[in-house]
Amino acid sequence: MPLFLKAITAFAAMALLFCAPARAQLFETRAEQAFVIDAETGTILFAKDPDKLIPPASLAKLMTMEVVFHALKTGRLSLDDQFLVSENAWRTGGAPSGTSTMFAELKSSIPLRDLIQGVIVQSANDGCIVIAEGMAGSEANFAQLMTERARQIGLTKSVFKTSTGLPAEGQVVTVRELAMLGLHIWREYPEFYKYYSQPDFTWNGIRQANRNPLLKMDIGADGMKTGYTEESGYGIVGSVERDGRRLFAALSGMSSEAVRAEEARKILDWGIRAFDKLQIFAADEIVGEAKLYGGAKGGVELKAKQPIAIFVPITNRDRLIARIVYEGPVEAPVEEGTPVGALKIWIGETLSQETPLYAAESVGTGPLYSRAIDAVEELMIGWLR
Repeated sequence: MPLFLKAITAFAAMALLFCAPARAQLFETRAEQAFVIDAETGTILFAKDPDKLIPPASLAKLMTMEVVFHALKTGRLSLDDQFLVSENAWRTGGAPSGTSTMFAELKSSIPLRDLIQGVIVQSANDGCIVIAEGMAGSEANFAQLMTERARQIGLTKSVFKTSTGLPAEGQVVTVRELAMLGLHIWREYPEFYKYYSQPDFTWNGIRQANRNPLLKMDIGADGMKTGYTEESGYGIVGSVERDGRRLFAALSGMSSEAVRAEEARKILDWGIRAFDKLQIFAADEIVGEAKLYGGAKGGVELKAKQPIAIFVPITNRDRLIARIVYEGPVEAPVEEGTPVGALKIWIGETLSQETPLYAAESVGTGPLYSRAIDAVEELMIGWLR
């Protein structure tokens, strides 16, 4: 049994609420914020200030597309639906705007399938606004839909004010949520994710190449999006699939396009090369035990509902720390399947994985004398806490 699993067993009856003291990261990056996650196991391989609120710039278009893809999947829209180019969309995001555009013609109608390619491949602001107005009547209404949809898929901090990501007061995201959004799009909409690897798109006779620099590198990249604002610097959400693995990374706060491309390449390449998969527990295998108060026995065994696997560093495996964490002692009676706590695993200073744990058995209330002993013990321990 690996040493860190022995540590789990040794401390399984305690509520261990303290992680290891902060130490140097396993990887260094010039990005001010960064987050890397393994798609299969959910292992967080790297995190640097991942929850800081930052302007999304064009990375907001990932959420714009999520709303569109969800509408397509649920049958609200079809790829053949036509959308009208309003004067607002043309002036704000089209050729007169001087921003990234698909050069949509004023008062023309464009099929949704082409607008999607314009937004994803060309980062077209006019395409975003055309979609927003067509789906919700105005860009402001559509931005509200974006925020509501973000909450539905578990993004608790992101707030959207525009469909384009152009600067707007109160519009914020985090790199953690951007990476999770990319992972969500890949999982939920495989038939549309393919657009993110499309090398170019031509509209109105103008061919434009995909702006994602990772696609031209031989690292297995197939998405997703770049962005820039003066306030947040250069950012990117990228994904690679290589050697049977898929990673998603989000980075922000870089100083140039060249630094963005290099830092994204390095961190994704490192994430693939520097970790091995470790199967920790099979489905329904006992992970440990939580202390019981007033029970027919002193503890209740815990298990997860699915196998637990994690990617661990090839080197520096001593940086791996595992804890069973729960609010305890748990009061009896306990029914099998009751949520009790979680298995938390740190790689260095990064909380890399958190798996819910459930009671693996039912334990009833103990006899009066044993409950009295537990009460005295809890009184003494509680006084010492």
